[in-house]
Amino acid sequence: MDSVVSGLSPHPKTEDQAKNTWKPLALLNVYRLSISGVFLLLSVSDNLFAPLASLNPDLFLGASAGYFTFGVLFALLVRWRMPDFEIQVRAGVFTDVVFICLLMHASGGVESGVGMLMFVSVAGGSIITAGRTAMWFAASATIGILIEQLYRHLSAPTTTGGYAQAGLLGLSFFTAAVLAHVLARRIRETEDLAHKRGIDLANMAELTEHIIQRMQTGILVVDPDNHVRLINESAWYMLGMPAVGDRALLNEVSAELALQVQAWQNTNDFTSLPIRPRPDHAPVAARFARISQDARPGVLIFLEDTAAMAQQAQQLKLASLGRLTASIAHEIRNPLGAISHAGQLLDESPHLDQSDQRLTRIISDQSERVNDIVENVLSLSRRDRSKPEVFEIGGFLHQFVDEFAPVHNLDSSQFAIEVEPANLKVQFDRSQLQQILANLCENGLRHSLNYSGSPRMVLHAGIAPEFRRPYLDVIDHGPGLSEEAAEHLFEPFFTTEATGTGLGLYISRELIESNQATINYLAGPKGGSCFRIRFQDPRKHIDQL
Repeated sequence: MDSVVSGLSPHPKTEDQAKNTWKPLALLNVYRLSISGVFLLLSVSDNLFAPLASLNPDLFLGASAGYFTFGVLFALLVRWRMPDFEIQVRAGVFTDVVFICLLMHASGGVESGVGMLMFVSVAGGSIITAGRTAMWFAASATIGILIEQLYRHLSAPTTTGGYAQAGLLGLSFFTAAVLAHVLARRIRETEDLAHKRGIDLANMAELTEHIIQRMQTGILVVDPDNHVRLINESAWYMLGMPAVGDRALLNEVSAELALQVQAWQNTNDFTSLPIRPRPDHAPVAARFARISQDARPGVLIFLEDTAAMAQQAQQLKLASLGRLTASIAHEIRNPLGAISHAGQLLDESPHLDQSDQRLTRIISDQSERVNDIVENVLSLSRRDRSKPEVFEIGGFLHQFVDEFAPVHNLDSSQFAIEVEPANLKVQFDRSQLQQILANLCENGLRHSLNYSGSPRMVLHAGIAPEFRRPYLDVIDHGPGLSEEAAEHLFEPFFTTEATGTGLGLYISRELIESNQATINYLAGPKGGSCFRIRFQDPRKHIDQL
């Protein structure tokens, strides 16, 4: 979270602040060019009107030309941003004071009203500067007005009026400078506060988006017209990575979800049912909430991966199974041990005929089978919680084959390992995956006894293009299963063999679901059976790399 917030923290002098500083200075220079250009144009075209240039037309023309020349120069300096900003502001206002005083003197003094043009310069300079500079602008303008009035009085002693008007004009300059400076400071403080609030809002918006996108819960926001306004990554994966364009309709993303939203809007006691975006995709549970209280509110949709809920249910189931097996273990094992021991003693008797020996072997075999069932159930209830880790599946499969083949008197060439891409990584508990593969390979080899080719087992790992999730196929060359058998394949105690306990595949599925993965039975590509393990969402395990 710190990285998100610090990434948006503003610097004291940003490019935007620089633009907001130089832009008012450029506008003030536009004013300077405008009044000097108008005066110069009127003087050159001999269209001056009273009281302009009423006292000295030549001075008025020269002052207008000089004022316009300085305006052009300042325009270039502002564009080049040199020299320093403060120097340009002070130099510009001082130039305004000097040339407007000359224009005022050429037009008959303070009574002409030309001095009022300094209001804009003084106020504008006070707005774009800070500190006591505003007082300096007002003082410069007042001194300029008084100097012009004093010079006019000395050059024409008969002219005694104008001092009071000059003083009032100077007082107006100070008032304008103070008001402009105070208002500008308030405006700058407001802008700074708004800028900080904007940064906070931007931080919160990015933080909220980051949280929503990283949530394991799927989030969709749908507007009143059923357009998808927001969908996070979890929802995108849960819905099978649909094509979500600009303002895509919900029924284009998931038709089944759109029907449930419509039913929820029309029914007060609507109960959502899990949806399955694709036939081979894990079901997704949806919950709905209104975003506003308007007549046509938007809809907030929460999607939950049923694999995680199944894992929680599994933990409760295992806890119950553990208590059950702990209570019945002694009740079964004690008489079972006695039966087995009695069968062994009976088998050692020299007075048994052949038919009786066959019965003792049945007693021994069935006792051993019951003991295996108890051991499997106990191992399932005592199983530790999964400890997933990220590893490359290719190296793991080679290591598994190297350990599994010698135990079953097989050559490693009886196993084909295919991994695409070669560095494919999965997230799973290593020991549990080894136990699962051992069970699947034992079943596959047992059903492939009549297969004379090589290899007898194929371990193929890749990434499913439709979900971008890694998977592992365990393929044998047996006769395959009927549709009826495939439907009950992962149920406890279901088996197609007389000697099987029917718990191997059930335990394997429990182990797989505890790692938030899934297993399905598929027909083999060239006959036989294929068990496909779909590992956890790739985004979830990439985060932990």
